[in-house]
Amino acid sequence: MNKLRKDISAGRIDPVYFFDGPESYLKEEMTDLIRGHVFPSDEEAAMNTTVLYGQDTTLGEIVSAALEIPMFTVRKVVLVKQFDKLRKSGSAEKQKQHLERFLHYIRKPAESTTLILEAGQIDRKNAKKSPFSELESCRHNFPPIRNPDQFASERARLQGWKFEPEALKAFSTYIQASAREIAKETEKLILYASSRSGEKCITSTDVYDCVGISKQYNVFELEKVLAARNMRQCSGMSLMIMEREGQKDGLMTIVRYLTTFFTRIWKLHSPDTRTLPQSDTAKLLGMYGKQEYFAKNYRDYASRFSLQETENALLALRQADAALKGLEAYPDEKYLLLRLMQRLLQPEKSG
Repeated sequence: MNKLRKDISAGRIDPVYFFDGPESYLKEEMTDLIRGHVFPSDEEAAMNTTVLYGQDTTLGEIVSAALEIPMFTVRKVVLVKQFDKLRKSGSAEKQKQHLERFLHYIRKPAESTTLILEAGQIDRKNAKKSPFSELESCRHNFPPIRNPDQFASERARLQGWKFEPEALKAFSTYIQASAREIAKETEKLILYASSRSGEKCITSTDVYDCVGISKQYNVFELEKVLAARNMRQCSGMSLMIMEREGQKDGLMTIVRYLTTFFTRIWKLHSPDTRTLPQSDTAKLLGMYGKQEYFAKNYRDYASRFSLQETENALLALRQADAALKGLEAYPDEKYLLLRLMQRLLQPEKSG
């Protein structure tokens, strides 16, 4: 994706682009970037951009639109949204003619047109079929965001900013893992932090203030008291998180975070992980970018919970998750939380 952005920003515009994947925001962003480099003004962009929708369009109609002459400019853009939902009309022979005409265009596209084909995620089976198989050379996939911290860090870097490690940890845990949400919230953080003079750095206080996280009652503070095996503080802090975020939503956040917490500890109980350098430990734990800073903490956490305790904790968290999803009955969220804390920190007393 970085290479694609760099090429477009340098004015190296291809005649055909095939964008697929679930991250619609990034596809929209790349399309806007292309249009910004093809057209010198918004007026020309509006006049010479044709937008088609797959369910209302055939392959033949796409080619016809791409072959039209631009108005008062050297190039035009044809954008086909939902390309994976193309309308099929006419006889089988007619559809075959449309496909052949489209494939001929892809092999020799018009010099005056930039054709952008947008689609959802194309699975492997369909990717091997026409017309998708012939678009492999111009295909750019936009998969789901799997590492929100990396993506957020990169978005900030593009604008000359950086996250403090604690700030990035808080942001990536509480923000929805979608490109649109991360980009929007990162922009908000930069605007907020810009009121300060000095280094362009987003702090944990910025995140707490903008994202609405309590500085005293959050899953990061909960991690610390859990590692100290303080059941009273864990229960009290968890109840405050639930009070702030909503009983069910707050408990779901806690369960999700602690599942990651104990899964990482479980990985470190493997004998062959004990001699790994910190960078490799971070990769093993799924901690990338500035999150590597916190990988060393998990060495300490793994010494505080035995393998058996860790596996029991994961089982308890899985059962709590099942209850929250309606698969097991429970009286209320507070009861579910207190029972979970007992099983995490006093397993010998759990029933």
